[in-house]
Amino acid sequence: MDQFFENFLGYKQFGPASARRDVSSEKIEQFRGQLPDKLLEYWQEHGWCAYAQGLLWTVDPAEWEDALDSWIGETKFMELDSFHVIARTAFGELILWGKNTGQSLKIVPAYGWAFPAFDAETFARRGADKELQLFFSSSSREAYDMKDVDDQPLFERALAKLGPLDHDTMYGFVPALALGGEASLDRLQKLKAQVHLDILAQMTELQVMADVAQAAKG
Repeated sequence: MDQFFENFLGYKQFGPASARRDVSSEKIEQFRGQLPDKLLEYWQEHGWCAYAQGLLWTVDPAEWEDALDSWIGETKFMELDSFHVIARTAFGELILWGKNTGQSLKIVPAYGWAFPAFDAETFARRGADKELQLFFSSSSREAYDMKDVDDQPLFERALAKLGPLDHDTMYGFVPALALGGEASLDRLQKLKAQVHLDILAQMTELQVMADVAQAAKG
């Protein structure tokens, strides 16, 4: 295990991992050249699993292609790069990896938000493996949690109330926030992730937020 992933598990408090699914050598070869070799190494060593008690999940990108297509399949993003979902959160946030731009796009389906962060120059300078390592080591539990209307984090309360998630489930608001109302613990349910994300994509207009990477450049 390298220092970046050790930092992710320890200092950033995402460990220990749980709910491991082993990844076959055939699956690893399927994504070689599309995803960083370092990510494939992590798959080989750790499998696809849950971190921080299920707040963050590494995933089989093939299983999340439909969700990716539902949200950005007909957008300009598909013209910019070839994307795969490499991780998702307990609340269905999709973390995308672009072959030529790295971790440059996140989708927050509960609100219909897309957060681009395209910086091709930095990606080219650092390389895919270093970008992938920095993604994990710079992750924070706060960033992946969702807050309620009172700006209080929801994950630990949802976990206590609704129980742990599995690879195919998530916490979602019912009725969906797109239909109105406030984000609250009482509205959260444990749902089939793929089905819920597809429903949200049909009822929610995607809003593209400011590109943080470009904004940082001034």
